[in-house]
Amino acid sequence: MSEAATREVDTEARELLEAVVRTPSVSRNEEEAAQRLVEFFEAHDREVWIDDVGNVRAPADDGVLLTSHIDTVPGDIPVRVEESSEGDVLWGRGSVDAKGPLCAMAVTAVRTGASFAGVVMEEVDSTGGRHLVDDRDAAPDAVVNGEPSGWEGITLGYRGLLGGTYVATSESGHSSRPENNAIQDAMDWWSAVEDEFAKDEWHPVFERVTCKPVDFDGGISTDGLSVEATMQVQLRVPPEYATDEIREIADGYLENGTVNWDDWVEPVMESPRTSVARAFRAAIRDHGGEPHLLRKTGTSDMNIYAQAWDCPMVTYGPGDSDLDHAPNEHLHLTEYDRSVAVLEDVTERLL
Repeated sequence: MSEAATREVDTEARELLEAVVRTPSVSRNEEEAAQRLVEFFEAHDREVWIDDVGNVRAPADDGVLLTSHIDTVPGDIPVRVEESSEGDVLWGRGSVDAKGPLCAMAVTAVRTGASFAGVVMEEVDSTGGRHLVDDRDAAPDAVVNGEPSGWEGITLGYRGLLGGTYVATSESGHSSRPENNAIQDAMDWWSAVEDEFAKDEWHPVFERVTCKPVDFDGGISTDGLSVEATMQVQLRVPPEYATDEIREIADGYLENGTVNWDDWVEPVMESPRTSVARAFRAAIRDHGGEPHLLRKTGTSDMNIYAQAWDCPMVTYGPGDSDLDHAPNEHLHLTEYDRSVAVLEDVTERLL
């Protein structure tokens, strides 16, 4: 049996995690899982409530705010615990993204007296994180955001996001006519944007602007008098840019049609020399690990917090991020136990 399998089991932490994973909480339907967290904090005599948007709030020592999201993407993965050569494995939607980090944060908060927030709708539009920022009187001294990094990983950076909807209309006409219709206008604009930001395969993904159409609808209008095209697009923004710069570049290629940019999140890149990053490196080494620093190509609520709060922060949590949203999402519970121990050490150092 491996060293990981013989380490001490954190029964309380595992029981909370399994209970929360067994409670579905797809975005906009987080109420039952939020209540399960409330019950956990109440059982430990902590002040706790659910705020106006559905976040679980358990304020205490603001030397550290421990926060992660309650919601998951859709997907029915039967919840079960299976044995493996490396110890028990918990299967279920959200076990990695991000109920493992969420429950590790909650357990650490009650054991150390740190502030806690479980937020909603991170997978949709970060409604919970944005409300948390707006509703607080002041920034915490430090933030640990919960997302899977592996128990030895420390996430310092995320790309930003710019999302919008392109709309074009043209007169209907025979397909033999040479001039563009609205569908071609949409295709030409998007091709120009993609070409502007194209990089070779050796360029790190984190440092690229990547362009992705996520929905398209086009064709003859119901009255038969026009051709219409609607395309939803997303651009991921590396820290060398601001979202406004990317918007201006993309708008510069518009010849026909308009874009309504309605979703923007600024990129973030934290220093590895902050008090929080140093505390994680020390704690991971103390528990026999080799810390490594990560940059993620997506976005998270850390982007929201970094834009609003001038304090050190990192993202951390158990789990393999390659399993985010995957049909085989699962979490090794020995890794989860280790992450709780690391979080406790980090929080105690910072408090």
